[in-house]
Amino acid sequence: MQIWRSLDDVPADLGRTVVVIGNFDGVHLGHRRVLARARQVADEGGHTLVAVTFDPHPMAVLRPEHAPTSLTTIEVRAELLGETGVDAVLALPFDRDVADWTPEQFVERILVDELHAACVVVGANFRFGHRAAGDVATLLDEGARLGFTAEGIPLDGGPQVWSSTYVRTCLAAGDVAGAAEALGRPFAVRGVVVRGEQRGRELGFPTANVPTDQMATAGLPDGVYAGWLRRLDTGEVYPAAISVGTNPTFDGVRERRVESYVLDRTDLELYGVEVEVSFVERLRGMVAFESVDKLVDQMNDDVRRARELLGA
Repeated sequence: MQIWRSLDDVPADLGRTVVVIGNFDGVHLGHRRVLARARQVADEGGHTLVAVTFDPHPMAVLRPEHAPTSLTTIEVRAELLGETGVDAVLALPFDRDVADWTPEQFVERILVDELHAACVVVGANFRFGHRAAGDVATLLDEGARLGFTAEGIPLDGGPQVWSSTYVRTCLAAGDVAGAAEALGRPFAVRGVVVRGEQRGRELGFPTANVPTDQMATAGLPDGVYAGWLRRLDTGEVYPAAISVGTNPTFDGVRERRVESYVLDRTDLELYGVEVEVSFVERLRGMVAFESVDKLVDQMNDDVRRARELLGA
């Protein structure tokens, strides 16, 4: 799969395409319904399937104080889109100039001139163009004029309409299981393991520490979680008890981290390794304990519960 970071990266000999458009943050089950239909249309017509997303999120340009926290980086988003069958991702740089395009200008410049769209598939609630003036009806009208078809697909999940906002709401409440239901997989973050204060090792629970400034945690509250740690260099996956926060039992100001203790493993050397940490269930909130002994007792209980939840 290809990632095009600008219009200059789009191949000059690109043939007819099926285009999906959206932020696709998280690539949740609603997105996957749209993508599955687009893949079907592309296969029927023998076309390339291109996903158009925006970098940064339009709200980060238009109203930065209201911009949502990202669930995925552009790189991870492209990887997830590729897994659904997308052939190429256009990460369109979003700025004030693009924000001022009318819906008609967006259609002509991106969908027709650059991507040669034969069909455009979007979510039924999709809006685009200056002041979000365009919608599915606009795409249908423009398609009739310029030679492509368009479809709007409902993002239903039974009674729930899946959305990135819904996923963020679940995560903000610590409901990683609810987020996983909407995403179709556990919520995960990535980062490079750094050397910490070694306190976990001294207590018998060595952890792989990843500063949260290396990744989006999407408002995930401090606490202890059961989940999985995956090495991105080898693909090895380990069950883990995961702490998110600053470890308030110990004095001193520390940066917020995701600290993963791989169950029953004290031999792993992960410094400098990029890992993915996925969250299955929240075990408890973050607590400042009266003593190290009480912290260790609680950590033993956290590990026991994580093992039960993960079947490890």
